Amino acid sequence: MESRSAISLDAPFAPLVQRIVAEATVVNDRILKIDHFLNHRIEPAFMLAMGQALAERIQPFAPTLVLTAEASGIAPALAVSIALNVPLVYAKKYAPVVETPALSRIVPSPTKGGETKLAISGRYLQAGMRVALVDDFLANGRTALALAEIVADAGATMVVAGFIVEKLFQHGRAALADLSIPIATLAQVERLEHGRVVMRGE
Repeated sequence: MESRSAISLDAPFAPLVQRIVAEATVVNDRILKIDHFLNHRIEPAFMLAMGQALAERIQPFAPTLVLTAEASGIAPALAVSIALNVPLVYAKKYAPVVETPALSRIVPSPTKGGETKLAISGRYLQAGMRVALVDDFLANGRTALALAEIVADAGATMVVAGFIVEKLFQHGRAALADLSIPIATLAQVERLEHGRVVMRGE
């Protein structure tokens, strides 16, 4: 039985929720952009604050490694790994060349089109490791599921998955829940409508 955090895994991180509501650009009913502070332009102090908040939810699961995928997952994962004081490994994308033995998956990308290969050197992801997945968004869950499969291939255990923002309407949580992986979030978007963001609980 895993220990549980004193704080709810899905407790809203108020500073982030407030910024999403006030500043997000809603592209359509599936895409919102907060890349001016999260994954294109990055505000270091705010990123570290989000990392600390996510780390508080993840720490009770006692991970020995933080795992993410390049590129947009690296900044939040680094912030979490600093707060937890554990190493960070990121899966390489695009045309990855990694040291063998390599662990990999092909992930379809409905938003960008085509497919992406994720690859990690087996030197950095080994049997017995307790892995915390950290990424910026949980949407359809395909990347998270691919990383969970890679972790299993390595003989390691994904003990928790943490996301800055979860888009509930894309149901990505289900694939991880089917694997009994606990999920931590800082902000949950219920839906996008009429050019605005509706957060969970509104």
